[in-house]
Amino acid sequence: MTNLKSAFAAMLKRQMNTLIQYLLDRLQAFGRAVLKPSSVTTPWDSRAWLGGLAVLALGLATWTGCSSEQAAEDEIAPQRLFMFTAIQAQAHSTGVAAQRVDLGRRLYYDPHLSVNGTISCNSCHQLTKYGVDPGQAVSKGYNGAPGGRNSPTVYNAGLQFAQFWDGRAPTLAAQASGPMMNPVEMGMPAPDAVLKYLHSNAGYMKQFKAVYPGMKDPVVMENVTDAIASFEDGLVTPSRWDEYLKGNTTVLSAAEKSGLRTFMDSGCASCHAGRDMGGNSYAQLGAARSWPDQKSDPGRFALTKQDRDRMYFKVPTLRNVAETGPWFHDGKVQTLDEAVRLMGEYQTGRKLNAEQVNSIVSFLHALTGDIPQQYIQAPASLAPSNESADRGGQRHTTGYPALPMPQQGE
Repeated sequence: MTNLKSAFAAMLKRQMNTLIQYLLDRLQAFGRAVLKPSSVTTPWDSRAWLGGLAVLALGLATWTGCSSEQAAEDEIAPQRLFMFTAIQAQAHSTGVAAQRVDLGRRLYYDPHLSVNGTISCNSCHQLTKYGVDPGQAVSKGYNGAPGGRNSPTVYNAGLQFAQFWDGRAPTLAAQASGPMMNPVEMGMPAPDAVLKYLHSNAGYMKQFKAVYPGMKDPVVMENVTDAIASFEDGLVTPSRWDEYLKGNTTVLSAAEKSGLRTFMDSGCASCHAGRDMGGNSYAQLGAARSWPDQKSDPGRFALTKQDRDRMYFKVPTLRNVAETGPWFHDGKVQTLDEAVRLMGEYQTGRKLNAEQVNSIVSFLHALTGDIPQQYIQAPASLAPSNESADRGGQRHTTGYPALPMPQQGE
């Protein structure tokens, strides 16, 4: 009986420590939001924090209400994982909503939204490769020049409270136009260049009029980005982890359950929580120990010029993380094991041993969902080819068939 009591006390202590750490992290962030409001580029999104407080309230209620049903020592019962939320694939759209998704899909794959017709959204966020540019620390733009940061996955991005590593876009729609006009990425000189191409294509004109009826000219950037965002909203990848959260404790292996406990005990959940296992807050890279590279990329500071934002980045999602390397904002970490080790040391102040790292990595594999193959099928004329495209004299792994610029009325 004494051994049983000791085991129960140890388990309770671990879970309470995780709860306290999570509460402190969220409350510290909320305090900054209340005490230091800033401009529209502020990292503190009121909707996100109100939602976070609701989650905390629910968590406290769960904590106080389920003490009579303690989890077994070898796993954490789903009902005790209050800081996480299961997701499910979005229902199929119908009517105009489905047409809007189809339009967004076509725009997503269209390389003519770049200045020289070589780069599409899919070039740097390949949907058959979990929404990243696999193997590339940073993606190359239309002329072969490297971008500034690693291309984050577009899968489950709609679950996040802001877009880009520095959170400069609050929504998917706000994010969609940025790469088109970026001088390194797609290189369009202005929104008018995008609209001129779309106006010249009879097929696009027909789709825009159907999706946005009642407008004299529906081909405007607001509708372009809205359509792309509508498509991207459906890029959701539920995994075995979600089934576990719903109560099916058999879907995770013993090693994955052990990894979940190590993940919790190591403090990872203080940042990687919520629906997207991240993507709902900013965190200082090097919170426990100064990050080695403080100069090449200062994080949100480059955007806000506020010292308090130096080395702060949006916490990335851990969904599909085993498939989205290389890792971190600069893409310099080549293995998931190394990423976990670095996060333990620099974010939580823990020097994880090899066994702990392997355990956490085992759990992270349970976050890999299935790619919605039917949903991501590109229009035949825009489907990526197997041949490489020439970007500014440099070959790239993702190309498109040679498409002539459409003539008027085509």
